[in-house]
Amino acid sequence: MKEKTHIDDINRSIYDFRFSDENAYKVNSGLTPDIVKQISEEKGDPEWMREFRLKSLEIFNRIPMTLAGPSIEGLNMDNIVTYVRPNTKMHADWDEVPEEIKETFERLGIPQAERESLAGVGAQYDSELVYHNIREDVAAQGVIYTDIESALHGPYAEMIKEHFMKLIPPTDHKFAALHGAVWSGGSFVYVPKGVSVEIPLQSYFRLNAPGAGQFEHTLIIVDEGAYLHFIEGCSAPKYNIANLHAGAVELFVGKNAKIRYSTIENWSKNMYNLNTKRAIVEEGGSIEWVSGSFGSHVSYLYPMSILNGRGAKSEFTGVTFAGKDQDLDTGCKVVLNAPETTSYVNTRSISKDGGINTFRSSVVVTEKAKGSKSAVSCQSLMVDNISRSDTIPAMDIRCADCDVGHEATIGRISDDTVFYLMSRGLSEEEARALIVSGFADNVSKELPLEYAVEMNNLIRLEMVGVIG
Repeated sequence: MKEKTHIDDINRSIYDFRFSDENAYKVNSGLTPDIVKQISEEKGDPEWMREFRLKSLEIFNRIPMTLAGPSIEGLNMDNIVTYVRPNTKMHADWDEVPEEIKETFERLGIPQAERESLAGVGAQYDSELVYHNIREDVAAQGVIYTDIESALHGPYAEMIKEHFMKLIPPTDHKFAALHGAVWSGGSFVYVPKGVSVEIPLQSYFRLNAPGAGQFEHTLIIVDEGAYLHFIEGCSAPKYNIANLHAGAVELFVGKNAKIRYSTIENWSKNMYNLNTKRAIVEEGGSIEWVSGSFGSHVSYLYPMSILNGRGAKSEFTGVTFAGKDQDLDTGCKVVLNAPETTSYVNTRSISKDGGINTFRSSVVVTEKAKGSKSAVSCQSLMVDNISRSDTIPAMDIRCADCDVGHEATIGRISDDTVFYLMSRGLSEEEARALIVSGFADNVSKELPLEYAVEMNNLIRLEMVGVIG
């Protein structure tokens, strides 16, 4: 059987629909102190936040660009609009959301997901939350799930101030500083001591405006012995100019608490995705990251776990799919900073049609981490002979009493396997799609059913009907 060497790009029309943004309020493109002040005024920031934004801008301007990965030459901050407010306020009743915006999220299945399987939903459109709601029985347990800006002006204002950008300070890197200056939207979650939120909460981010940036901030605090599963999804239509996503996620996991944080990310292929996610875990606590990355032109994404208490645990399970015009630099970081901590990383990356996948892992074992264990496993699949996959592990081990391992495999789809499946009645494209879906199965089985279905559908969109 002749080897296929090329896979064409696909029609991603399920996500590429768009609406006019002519009635939206926008700041001028670029990044100046006046623009930052304008955003702060629009948000009604308390004085400390206004000063924080301006200080972050100063840091952004002085930090050099030191990204060691894909080129972001096509991203020019002078052309990015950092704040776009849709022509609506936030609603708690879905029927009150404007029809255009409602249709956007209806097409993406958000209201249906809320009705069927979620304890609460936040929906962000460009720079603002347009809808936020939580089930009454969950709120009755003392769970707080609201937009972060409302929380800034309510009874949780001091909690926000105490935690905001403490895990991801503006000095961390240039785009963390950018986020600190222009952030807008995002969610605040607080789960009280001993409360288990058995049904997931979800936030969905939709970037509609061309040439814009989205900078939402998610802050989650799960108190001692509590549990939360939080899901985020994101998408955008494709434009012929650059869009930017530089959000931030900060997770505080209390003693014996647990967070599962699941992401299905399907940004358009003109997007520069420079997101930062970080969790700190106290004694006996656990953080589970489940990540599916399918979109963007360039991605830099490495969720980080800081295991700060005895027996703290971190698990990262991820799949990344890079197709034509995509250079995705993804992975994770973990710091084992207490005795008997454990971390496990299991990833899959798939490259096709000239796509580039780079997996980076960073494992730091400090002197405090006696009796700790860490294992990293990454597997890469190249669907054709014009794609690329690289693995770049880094390990900094400063404790003799620990167990650290890393394994990586890179391969192609076997022609014999394809032939076998075709002999059982599948077409070649169906056979290849089935192989890729099976390769990514360890991630999909970790997601709630409806999101596993979405991930598998995305893989099939990329594979079926596109063999060249």
